[in-house]
Amino acid sequence: MRILVVALVLGMLSSLARADLPTHEFSLDNGLRVLVREDHRAPVITVMIWFKAGSIDEAPHETGLAHLLEHMMFKGTKHLGPGEYSRIVARFGGSDNAFTSYDYTAYFQQYESSRLPLALELEAERLKNLEIDDQEFHRELQVVMEERRQRTDDNPNALAWEKFQAVARPGTGYAHPIIGWRDLLAQLQPEQARSWFQRYYVPSNATLVIAGDVTEEQVRPLVQRFFAKLPAGETPPRPKLSLEPPAGERRLSLRLPVKVPALYMTYNVPSLTTAEDKKAFYTLTMLAGVLDGGLSARIETELVRGQRLAAGAGAGYSGLQRGSGTFTFTATPNPEVTLEQLEQALLDQIRALAETPPSAREMERVRASVTASQVYQRDSVMGQAMELGMLSTLGLDWRLAGEFEANLAKVTAEDVRDAARRWLVDERRTTAFVLPEKELPEKAQPENAQPEEQ
Repeated sequence: MRILVVALVLGMLSSLARADLPTHEFSLDNGLRVLVREDHRAPVITVMIWFKAGSIDEAPHETGLAHLLEHMMFKGTKHLGPGEYSRIVARFGGSDNAFTSYDYTAYFQQYESSRLPLALELEAERLKNLEIDDQEFHRELQVVMEERRQRTDDNPNALAWEKFQAVARPGTGYAHPIIGWRDLLAQLQPEQARSWFQRYYVPSNATLVIAGDVTEEQVRPLVQRFFAKLPAGETPPRPKLSLEPPAGERRLSLRLPVKVPALYMTYNVPSLTTAEDKKAFYTLTMLAGVLDGGLSARIETELVRGQRLAAGAGAGYSGLQRGSGTFTFTATPNPEVTLEQLEQALLDQIRALAETPPSAREMERVRASVTASQVYQRDSVMGQAMELGMLSTLGLDWRLAGEFEANLAKVTAEDVRDAARRWLVDERRTTAFVLPEKELPEKAQPENAQPEEQ
C-alpha cells in the first residue's frame, strides 16, 4: 500500500546539502529537469521523479485523484503487467514506493549503484507507456476506499483533524484531504485518471533526482537515452500562491468517539515560498523550537511537567509548502483540566513570548537541536534526494539547503518576539475542541418490570 505523506516538515530541510558533495543540474530539450548529487560513501543510489501535481491541484469534484493515480502508476504499462514493476525492482535487490502530498507527487527507487540503468528504464517506461485499465482502476479504487476507511473514517482522531483542516484553511486546496472526501472519491472514473496523467505527468512538469554513488558523466547519457524522446507535454497553468490574508478567528467543537478530549489550534503564517522576507521562515522555525524543541522547551516544562495541565502538548511550524504555512498547537488535557484552561495556558505562552524575547540560552539550545538533526540526516542518500526534489518542486533554489544553518544563525531573540507578535494573533487562528461523544443514559425500566422469559 502506498504511503500518504500529508506533510514534509522541517526534518526534510534539515537533511542539508553537504558543501563537500558535488551537485549537478541540467535539463533536456523536453523540459525534464535533472539534479545529480554525488555521494560516494556507499555503493547505493536513490532515484526519484517528482511531479508538480498534488491534491492542491484537484478540482473540487475530483478530490483524491492525485493519490489514486499514484496507485495506478504501479498497475501496469504496455510492457509490464499489474505489480510487475515492483517485482522487477525487488528481483534486482531494490525497493520502491511513492507518496502524494498537497503540493507534489513523487516516486522513488533505491538500489545498489550498478542498477542505475534499470531504475531509469523502469521510470521512463511508466511515463511513456502507462496503461490505465478500467477494471484495474475500479479494483484499486476499492483499495483506496478501504485505506481511507481504516486511516480516517474509523479513526476518530484522524477524522477530527480532517474536519479541523477544512475549517482552518478555507478557500484553498489544503482544505480537503489528500486521500479525498469519501463520497467524491467513490465516484472517480478511469477517464479522470487518464486525463490527470496526460496533463501533469510530462517531462516539462517533472524533476528527476539521482543521489548516491554516481557521477554526472554516468547519469547524463542514460537520462538522454531513456527520457529525451518523450514529448514535453503541456501542463495547465499553475498559479503562484501568496500568503493568505487573515480570515478572522474561527472556532469549532467536534463530538466524536475519541477516548480523551483534545485541543487543536493553528495559525495561518508565511511559508518559505510565500514570505516576502525569507527570514520569516527561519524566525518561525526558531519560535517553534523555543515552544516545543525537546524536554527543555517551554510547553514541556511549563504545561506538561510544571503546571501538569497537559498529558501531552506540542507546537510545530510547517513552512515548506506552495501556499501559506501553518503554526500548529496540539494538546491533550490531564483529568480535571478543561480544554478552556488548556487553551488559555497555550495563549499565555504565546503572550509571554510576544512580550519578552527568549533568552540567549534558549536560542542556543534550539540552534544546537536543529544542527544535531542536520548531522544525522546527512548520512541518508534518500534524505538528500528528498531535499533536492522537494525544494526544486516547490519552486525554490535547492542551494537554500546549504544556507539553512547560516540563515538560522541570523535570527535574533528580538526577531522571535516580533514574530510571535505579528503572526500568532487572533485573526489568524483556528481553534477546535475535540470532545468524546456524550454517553447516552440507560433507558429507565418501568417500575415492577419483570425480566423477559427466555
